[in-house]
Amino acid sequence: MGMGTTTIESAEVKAAVASLREKAPFVYGLTNYVAANLSANVLLALGAGPAIGSAPGWTGAFPAGAGAVWINGAALMSSVTPEALDEAAATAHRAGTPWVLDPVAIGAGAAEYDAILGALLKHKPSIIRGNASEIAALAGGAGGSGVDSTLDSSEVIDIIKGLATRLDAVVAVSGEVDYLCDSAGRATAVRGGDARMPQVTGTGCSLGALSAAFCAVVDPFTAAAAAHAAFAAAGERAGRRASGTGSFAVAFVDELSDL
Repeated sequence: MGMGTTTIESAEVKAAVASLREKAPFVYGLTNYVAANLSANVLLALGAGPAIGSAPGWTGAFPAGAGAVWINGAALMSSVTPEALDEAAATAHRAGTPWVLDPVAIGAGAAEYDAILGALLKHKPSIIRGNASEIAALAGGAGGSGVDSTLDSSEVIDIIKGLATRLDAVVAVSGEVDYLCDSAGRATAVRGGDARMPQVTGTGCSLGALSAAFCAVVDPFTAAAAAHAAFAAAGERAGRRASGTGSFAVAFVDELSDL
């Protein structure tokens, strides 16, 4: 399996960004309250229309009509029920709606939490994204320590290849270098970003949201690559003009809107 490199200047990424802005898909998400605002703003910056919510009865209605769905495991920490997550994933799968799973903090020590997220895999996510420790834990390896990875992304390349094949999904791992692969043997690396990105709450969670938005207009592998490339470019450009973490967060969304 060869490993290419994807950037914001790649032809397929430019086409994906243009398609996202043109089609402006409706994207439905279940996430935690800490990440909801940034996730919605990231989607709006690139032209998608977000809806975030988990009220009983609606998690089985919205996914069928959405362009894509994203499920952030940390929604469980914001009073979203396991039944709501399962209903949203099941509905998306039945309707043929692409959906993204972000298994935040899996492997951090909460066995029941891990089991709930693992059970969602039966609904065939189109993309699974996380940091190296989360992806390793999802694959049955060593766990992490919450949302902070204890592994480098390069340490799990073989793991994501195996997981992508086993689950017939795109698997993306973020880190100093992001790595993505699918079950067909396509693989790419994305470089860029800024060291302050992990210091902005919800950045990784909103990457899952953007991956879903792109999934509404292009195939899952291109969608994941485009989302990671957009984040890398916006992070790098925001870093050049930000004086601190707060100004970086604002500049990051600005740079996404300018792509």
